[in-house]
Amino acid sequence: MKISCDIIKDLLPLYIDGVCSGDSEAAALEHIASCENCNAELQAMRGSIPINSAEQNLKEAEAVKNLSKKWKKVMTKSLLKGILITIITLAAFALLIYLFADIRIVTG
Repeated sequence: MKISCDIIKDLLPLYIDGVCSGDSEAAALEHIASCENCNAELQAMRGSIPINSAEQNLKEAEAVKNLSKKWKKVMTKSLLKGILITIITLAAFALLIYLFADIRIVTG
């Protein structure tokens, strides 16, 4: 059975990871043995996965942590500003109503 290169290219990542079925693996190997393009694709996939060093991962994690701290600080400031503006607006609105609406609290 002739399998197209597109199907084999879809199977290659599964083949490399060792998670395809035995039939799929056999079909991929048979096709790769006779197809230079798919064989080149397989070799490119095997060599194209860069593995970061632990040191680089730690640097990236630290950068993300610092960015997260800055973002939280900015969000906290924004929240406090919003609360303050809301309180001032409500107080001004209440003052305007008190001064101009002639609403008086009657006691007695």
